[in-house]
Amino acid sequence: MRNLIFTLSFSLIAFAGLAQQKKDTLFLMNGKIYVSRILDTLLGGVTIKDFKDSTKNFTVDNDDLFSVHYASGELYYYYEQDTTIGNEFSRQEMGYFMQGERDAKKGFKARGSLFGSIAAGFAGGLTGSFLGPILPFAYLGLCGITKVRIRHETISNPYLIDHDAYILGYERQARGKRRMKSLIGGGIGLVGGFATNFIIAKSNPNFTLKIKF
Repeated sequence: MRNLIFTLSFSLIAFAGLAQQKKDTLFLMNGKIYVSRILDTLLGGVTIKDFKDSTKNFTVDNDDLFSVHYASGELYYYYEQDTTIGNEFSRQEMGYFMQGERDAKKGFKARGSLFGSIAAGFAGGLTGSFLGPILPFAYLGLCGITKVRIRHETISNPYLIDHDAYILGYERQARGKRRMKSLIGGGIGLVGGFATNFIIAKSNPNFTLKIKF
């Protein structure tokens, strides 16, 4: 009898411990997902335990939230379709848009933008002119307007590619990654180009490289 009581007591304690470990899931408008325990939902935001440092808390504004999936199974939406404030998508469409952002963030590499901007930056820096940065900045501008190629291996679900909202979300995130890689690559290329120009000029004072923009 004592063994049975002990077993039941231990099971209840273990179950209570597991229940406390269950975490809520926050889906943000920028496609990010936070998994942590919600502490408060007052004053225009949701306060959670910092999932990187459990001794700290931080608050996510309601305007930045799409929905919250509680550990209990309850689902609460913060996003509402409202064209007067720029929320053009329905909830379902917004869900597709956010998934497109997540897939692009995970799978789109933007290697072409990185290497292309390095080459443009190097060419600009090699001139030794203060106008050298024009080339990588021009390349940066092109990266924001050229078509994004969505590779099927980066799509979490082939069904999603049939939805325009998903494509828009994917392209938005992909272009953002392109611009970031272009900034990094352009900076690396410029430094390399200016350094090469300096080395050549120092070893051969009569050498001049003139490129007209």
